[in-house]
Amino acid sequence: MSIAVGYVSTKEGQAALEEAIAEAARRQTTLEILWPAAAHESETYPAEVSAALALASGEGVSARVRTTGSEDDPADVLIDASFEDEVDLVVIGVRRRSPLGKLFLGSTAQRVILEAGCPVTAVKPEVGARS
Repeated sequence: MSIAVGYVSTKEGQAALEEAIAEAARRQTTLEILWPAAAHESETYPAEVSAALALASGEGVSARVRTTGSEDDPADVLIDASFEDEVDLVVIGVRRRSPLGKLFLGSTAQRVILEAGCPVTAVKPEVGARS
C-alpha cells in the first residue's frame, strides 16, 4: 500500500507533503509524490525534488516522484491515482478562503474529495489569527 500526495511549490503543497510523510511513517508504507510537469520549467525544481525526497527519507519513508503530464488536469491525476490498487490514501493541500470563497472549496480539491476512489486527507498550512 502507499500514500499519494499532490505537490506544488506553495505553503499548501508543503503542508500536504509534510502530512503525507507523517502518515506514511505512521502506516509504515511508501509515498508517491505527484509533481506537475510545469514545475520542470522552474530553476528550483531539482532542489525542490531533492528536498522533498530528503524530508521523506529523514522520517524513514521511502518516496518516489511521479511527474504528471503538462496537459494533465491536477484533479484528474489525483483521482486516477486514488483508483490504483496500491494507493490507499490521497493527501491534498487546501488554502484559506474568503467568506464568499467558502461557498466553494476550490475546484481541484472539491473534485478530488468527491470523486476519489480512496480516502482523502485535506490539509491546510498553519494560519495566524485574522487581523
